[in-house]
Amino acid sequence: MREKVQNRQYVMAIHTEEEMDDDNLSIFDIESGILTGNIRERQKEKDIAEWKYVIEGQTLAGDTIAIAAKLSITGKLVIITVWRE
Repeated sequence: MREKVQNRQYVMAIHTEEEMDDDNLSIFDIESGILTGNIRERQKEKDIAEWKYVIEGQTLAGDTIAIAAKLSITGKLVIITVWRE
């Protein structure tokens, strides 16, 4: 996932952008959260049998952030949602 962020091989769901606005987060905070974070939880989507991951990391300001993401069939990282811890 870090490699996908470093290579800009990710996309964000519309919901993610709304949550970023609500929590006053920038794309740089999201990137930082993934690059500094660790996987806290792994969840399997029952309907589509895909794995998604909750990553806990740090924003640029050092606040704790959580990011839900998955790897798509195209190989890109899909950022599903974000929130401040």
